[in-house]
Amino acid sequence: MSRRIRVAVLGAGSWGTTVASLASRNTQTKLWARDSATADEINREHRNTRYLQDLPLCTRLIATASLADAVRDCDVLVVGVPSHSFRDTLRAVSPLLRPWVPVISLAKGLEQGSHNRMTEIIQQELPGHPAGLLAGPNIAREVLQGYAAAAVLAMSDDNVAKALQPLFSSAVFRVYTNRDVIGCELGGPLKNVIAISAGMAEGLSVGENTRAMVITRGLSEITRLGVALGGCAETFSGLTGLGDLLTTCMSPLSRNRQVGVQFAQGRTTAEIVASMNMVAEGIKTSSVVMELAAQHGVVMPIAAEVAAVVNGKHGAVEAFRGLRKLAAGAEGSAG
Repeated sequence: MSRRIRVAVLGAGSWGTTVASLASRNTQTKLWARDSATADEINREHRNTRYLQDLPLCTRLIATASLADAVRDCDVLVVGVPSHSFRDTLRAVSPLLRPWVPVISLAKGLEQGSHNRMTEIIQQELPGHPAGLLAGPNIAREVLQGYAAAAVLAMSDDNVAKALQPLFSSAVFRVYTNRDVIGCELGGPLKNVIAISAGMAEGLSVGENTRAMVITRGLSEITRLGVALGGCAETFSGLTGLGDLLTTCMSPLSRNRQVGVQFAQGRTTAEIVASMNMVAEGIKTSSVVMELAAQHGVVMPIAAEVAAVVNGKHGAVEAFRGLRKLAAGAEGSAG
């Protein structure tokens, strides 16, 4: 190519900023922030203290509060806004984006009402643009600190994925490709719900055995629903499935795990949401997951208990009492 690829990243939260910093080490990258003060801080101090404390960003990263400035000349668009604002953001981007620019989602959620995955929203709002996602067991702060990590760039067109792969890779951040977009994309939102249950287990001090049971049986639930929705079973044992599930369930930095801990302390959903600086996708996703499970006839007892707690039907203690009442069948079955 005669010039370097230009990347635009929308959303200056912890993960959007981290991905933008990674990409800026490889190519020209602009990060769009809704808050002009955040954009100014990134340009002036090479920090995003609101989301990433004092961790340094790549000095070549440019931030802007203008959506048009970020998107107008980009060759790759990365969308890191939460799932509830994903569609509206793409609608705002549509008249600004050049044709055929690949669009990569960072959001790990499902749209309420439609049950759409983010790549489905991309296809609906930006037809003709190759759609994909970048996901995996990635705690933003650790990636930014230079700890070894890996992610998956999932796209139906393997040639496009391989062309984009080097943009996000580094010596310590490995990017794999996968054509199973559905499976890779479902792992993130589904594991967020299980992570809330793992946080409740932690907050209730039910023991390591119980937490291991919740995580393992949670993976079984994720896989059953993921396959029913069209994903490949083996994808859920990879980075975007088991890998992401383990990180989100175990790390104290996990937002969804933190939500579960707070539920165990007796706090309500409204209180938890009001206290958070960032979005915990599992809160909104839990009801969508149960609607999908009912639609496809998939039994998900752990996710059902999480949804009941999120919706205020009962507390964390009652949720774990409910799980104890389940009869154990064959390991590969529900329950």
